Amino acid sequence: MNTAGHDHFRHSLHSVESVRALERVLVQARGINTCDLMEQAGHAVFERARANWPDARRWCVVCGSGNNGGDGYVVARLARVQGFDVTLIRVGESQGPAEARAARAGYAACGGSETSLRLARTDAMPELIIDALFGIGLDRAVSGESAQAIDWINERGCPVLSIDVPSGLNADTGATPGACVRALMTLTLVAWKRGQFTGRARAFTGVLQLDPLGADVDDVHGIEAGSERLIAASEVRALLRPRARDAHKGDHGHVLVVGGDQGMGGATLLAAESALRSGAGWVSLATRAEHLSASLARCPEVMVRAVLTPLDLQPMLARADVVLLGPGLGQGDWGRQLLLAVLASGKPLVLDADALNLIAGEVLSLPTDTILTPHPGEAARLLGTTTALVEHDRIAAVRNLQTRYSGIAVLKGAGTLICDAMHVEICDRGNPGMASAGMGDVLAGIVAALRAQGLSAFDAARAGVFVHASAGDLAAGKQGERGLVARDLMAQLAPVLNP
Repeated sequence: MNTAGHDHFRHSLHSVESVRALERVLVQARGINTCDLMEQAGHAVFERARANWPDARRWCVVCGSGNNGGDGYVVARLARVQGFDVTLIRVGESQGPAEARAARAGYAACGGSETSLRLARTDAMPELIIDALFGIGLDRAVSGESAQAIDWINERGCPVLSIDVPSGLNADTGATPGACVRALMTLTLVAWKRGQFTGRARAFTGVLQLDPLGADVDDVHGIEAGSERLIAASEVRALLRPRARDAHKGDHGHVLVVGGDQGMGGATLLAAESALRSGAGWVSLATRAEHLSASLARCPEVMVRAVLTPLDLQPMLARADVVLLGPGLGQGDWGRQLLLAVLASGKPLVLDADALNLIAGEVLSLPTDTILTPHPGEAARLLGTTTALVEHDRIAAVRNLQTRYSGIAVLKGAGTLICDAMHVEICDRGNPGMASAGMGDVLAGIVAALRAQGLSAFDAARAGVFVHASAGDLAAGKQGERGLVARDLMAQLAPVLNP
């Protein structure tokens, strides 16, 4: 198998349906049965648990009645045979599928016993919990005894290893409609699930690890894996090619940042500086006159000009290769007039912040390669829905944005998504410290700079998101997440952009 194909498989994200199809292929290709595959899965989980928590001897395995529970019974049997102190809590009265029943019988055959949640031991705190309650098929809110079991797991205060997905998580969307296990680690089996990397999932999966159980790119042939995938660091590095030794500033594009209404100048300054730090050859800033002094003091490399009317903007538009419109723009007459002037220019666009609020609900023609960078609240306004519904299915929301407005849609948040007409890519980098004012302005500046340097709209968006998130992780690694501010990313852009 070629390395490129293997890398592609490792970054592909699958729906529940395609994972099940892949499992069937594995069984047929190897001449095994589904019980054998469950046995292999249980061994993988047992070995990963033992490797990560070598000192834990008291294990509690919480099993549902489905195949995820069957994996748990295999883990419990292996642990018991190896001399671990195993408590197995069974939740649910259903007998479950044949494979799960066989795994349960195997556990009983080695002397293993099970108990109910009500009768679970309370005298000895488990040192490790294996969450085998629900698998990838759950698409509803957990209720009754199952919800109580999830609460019980979360209240123990010990490490939790979830099998495939934390119980309560929708593997297709990343939503948690009800109670959900908070895992310290999730070992996902066969292939990545698309809901594991965005939205609420980021708060519940803990450290994500993959065991493909021997699956590879050859097994995927003929299976519709979906068009979602993780942004690959190797692909971003390939986009950030070294500059020619005879390069000059004209080779690297001219970004025009438009925004900064009265009292909102900081957003444009952050965007303009991040565009410079991301390699744009020139950066101009069109803003209110009151912000000129601050701009010159903070970043004299930016060519700043006061703009009162659209006429004042025309000479700057004529020179620009890419226009970033929206940071601090406001939603008054000044911002609306500048928006119309920018749209009429036909220049490649990055629309952020108030530019997005201004176009929401309007019938406007956008250039076909426009990049939109909304956060969930802005996305909700653009789609005429609620933030809660956007977050309930972020993948569907970003697709709807792209369909409605064309171009490239970037849905920011935990697990930022980038969508063109055919693909969705998800960024698995970034941290909660980046949930602070100004971070979106920095991202918009990075994306605009990469677009000005010749990347396609889709490549500029996905590379920009990856660079932004990676710089945020570097900054958090140096000073911690709490108190991280947008300016802290500036110093970390260079090591990410020059790998």
